[in-house]
Amino acid sequence: MGQAEWAHDLAKDLLETTLPRRWAHTQGVAARAVSLAPILGDEADTLTAAAYLHDIGYAPDLVSTGFHALDGARYLRDVHQADETLCRLVAHHSCAVNEARERSLFTELTQEFDEERPELVQALTYCDMTTGPSGQHLDVTERLAEIHSRYGPEHLVSRSITTSTPCILSAVRAVQAALADVGKGGAG
Repeated sequence: MGQAEWAHDLAKDLLETTLPRRWAHTQGVAARAVSLAPILGDEADTLTAAAYLHDIGYAPDLVSTGFHALDGARYLRDVHQADETLCRLVAHHSCAVNEARERSLFTELTQEFDEERPELVQALTYCDMTTGPSGQHLDVTERLAEIHSRYGPEHLVSRSITTSTPCILSAVRAVQAALADVGKGGAG
């Protein structure tokens, strides 16, 4: 069984019944990851696995700190001894370091999980931030607006998303440029 298949089954077990809308989002994020195979090559399976796992920290049984990126990464590391790349991608997806600061968990996040290679982090951010809460494709600006609408302006998630917006937009632009380059027959 490949990493993506394992990750699908784990995420489905954790999210499908307890958080069906989060499961729908997760499936959409994974579908976006699969679409990046032309620019990721051999790493497409790893990115797809990370896409399935990026939000497992929301599962009620996994919530420890209340910061889903850290809770999910710890669960993968401590319970499943998952691949370090997967753990780092989950820990740092979608500019999570800014939410870690808002939650006073920056030290824990950065000491426990090193950053992953920028290309993979950008790819996962692209997948997450161009997929709506029900799994639908959204423009990144629509996705950012949806997050702000869902949480409200004073919520720490909205504050961290505001801080993360330049990072998120940069990641989305980088992936879009790589896809366009491949589409023109450029190097991938």
